[in-house]
Amino acid sequence: MNSNARQYALVTGASRGLGKSIALELARRNIPTILVGTNERVRAVCDEIVTTYHVPSECYITDLTKKRNVLAMAEAINCQFEVFMLVNNAGAGGTKRFEDADVPYLENIINLNVRCTALLIHALLPHLKRQSKSYILNVGSMAALTPTGYKTVYPASKSFVYSFSLGLREELKKTSISVSVALPGAMATNPDVVERIARQGFFGKATLKSTQSVAQKCVRQTLRGKRKIVINPLSQFLSAIVPERCRTRMLSKIVRREICGW
Repeated sequence: MNSNARQYALVTGASRGLGKSIALELARRNIPTILVGTNERVRAVCDEIVTTYHVPSECYITDLTKKRNVLAMAEAINCQFEVFMLVNNAGAGGTKRFEDADVPYLENIINLNVRCTALLIHALLPHLKRQSKSYILNVGSMAALTPTGYKTVYPASKSFVYSFSLGLREELKKTSISVSVALPGAMATNPDVVERIARQGFFGKATLKSTQSVAQKCVRQTLRGKRKIVINPLSQFLSAIVPERCRTRMLSKIVRREICGW
């Protein structure tokens, strides 16, 4: 196969969860993919796409928390493929008292959510600009809108993704590149997550979405050039009417109860 004859979508964090669902949604639309993950699970997703949808799919197995890996992968992709869509989905989070967090824990969140997102776009931007139409989708979070105790660094990192995406969209508005940012809330990525969200009561259950439904909306609205993709209107409504201080206090109390039991 001559890879340069096709236009590909690059999806990071594609081995499971929302990234996998986005990759499968792209395949359903007959869009070839380059999938990035940290282990062999991403190869299995590629095989599933080729077998089920008969669409080309390539994979890279690498650790995107390492700057050299991000730049090396971008260089290889620029040389081998025509990429018209970049989906920055890879991310890291966690729930922990800030004083109990060690340096690797903090670096993992910052390097993946912030540095990788910025560096990968920077490295692929000249490539994306030469396409007649191209798209960048940065997966943020509703957490970007509410600082939260016992998570601290994660919402801050997603706040960067949110602000960076909207600023970059404005900067690139006269080019062929459309930049979108998605703001998912809680997703049913595995049974443990579903159980944890259920313990949050009505609000948690009301805002929980499947990764498949989130992926469908993300891909559809990205291709339509949507600026901001809000997955759950209820979450957006509550964020708009409840003052930030109250949201911070309420969510911090919920998270504290999860990890401390009080």
